[in-house]
Amino acid sequence: MPLTLIIGGTGFIGSHITRLLVERGDEVRVTVRADSRLDALAGLPVEQARADVRDRQSIRRALGGVDRVFHAAGTTNLGLPREQAFALNFEGTRIVLEEALRAGVQRVVYTSSVAAVGPAPKGSTADETNVWDAGRYGIAYVDSKHEAEVMALRLVVRGLPLVIVNPTYALGAGDPGRSSTALVRRFMLRRIPAYVDGTLNIVGVEDVARGHLLADERGTVGERYILGNRNYTLDRLFADLGRLSGVEPPAVKLPVPVALALAAAGQRVPGMGPRMPPPPEIRAASLTWAFRNTKAKEQLGWRTSPHEDALEETIAWYREREGARLPAVGSRQSLPLRAAASVLRRTGLG
Repeated sequence: MPLTLIIGGTGFIGSHITRLLVERGDEVRVTVRADSRLDALAGLPVEQARADVRDRQSIRRALGGVDRVFHAAGTTNLGLPREQAFALNFEGTRIVLEEALRAGVQRVVYTSSVAAVGPAPKGSTADETNVWDAGRYGIAYVDSKHEAEVMALRLVVRGLPLVIVNPTYALGAGDPGRSSTALVRRFMLRRIPAYVDGTLNIVGVEDVARGHLLADERGTVGERYILGNRNYTLDRLFADLGRLSGVEPPAVKLPVPVALALAAAGQRVPGMGPRMPPPPEIRAASLTWAFRNTKAKEQLGWRTSPHEDALEETIAWYREREGARLPAVGSRQSLPLRAAASVLRRTGLG
């Protein structure tokens, strides 16, 4: 029975990978930190190893006797300062992959992101061959994921048996740290005061986890595979979330320069409630994160679930846990918000 180490196995994607590895019959070791939430591991026959990706010695110890590695740790926080984003996503990945090479493991599956691929030109979709030009947006998270992939591929040249997977925006049940599903939670709590034009690819977290195991079993060393499903404009995504949840979508859509100015000033628009998200989040939301999954389907045999499943599962997850805090089904956005939206539409700004 192979010994498989999963780094980040207590997180959203990582916990689903962990469960599938157990089902596959692997002997599984999961790294945990002092502050890790262990709910997702409850009932699973896994060994726990105290380790942090920023601590080389702890990662070296966790790799003892390991055959295969799934590296799914990191941050998706768009608001983190550049130094912190790079410490977790670049330096942490470098430590893990260098130590995996030193340990002589048989296989490494690295959870990157489509952030490392970069957004598509407006009106089109991107695949694994997309030419990187997203550095011009100055988004620390996006830059950190790209630089980590460049570094990882250099280690492949040195002999690391690495396969990269690039998930898109994962939704579904069981997000212990409110990572990517926080968008749906904010929507349901009416904490999205306004939004901008943009495109997002949504994929179910269980599909992503299955894609990781297929990358381990069938992926080609040195290749990357986009794990994505449905491309949504934010208009359509919020409309579908509204239809499925019974919560009316945000009423106000702003031009990107206006949204950035409000965010930079830390101001609320009258009637909007919560403050605007930080500028990096707005810049990222305004881009075209639209992708094709052809390579993963053809080379890995990966298949996706119906795209609405991920939305419905996320909504049900938060309804079960925060139902009392959520607006009543069928209630409308506030009158000041609807009035602001009407003014913006009449002036051609919304």
